[in-house]
Amino acid sequence: MLVTSLAEIPRGRSATVREVAGPRAFRRRLLEMGLVPGTAVRVVTVAPLGDPLRIEVRGGQWSIRRAEAAQISVEPGADRPGRAP
Repeated sequence: MLVTSLAEIPRGRSATVREVAGPRAFRRRLLEMGLVPGTAVRVVTVAPLGDPLRIEVRGGQWSIRRAEAAQISVEPGADRPGRAP
């Protein structure tokens, strides 16, 4: 099982969330929004200067800073956004 950060996932690729790290308020905000371990996410696009990333989670799209994405551990290769099998 290869684990990397969400910031390392190329545009158009999917991954499964393994862990959300960082400050408590940051973790809580993402967990409340549904970005919990086991959730599939897809990197939709990256801004021209590399920040922010637009990701798809459970059918919705979010913008997230690259520094924040670096605190989300993922396993590359989920088939589609939503709940991983």
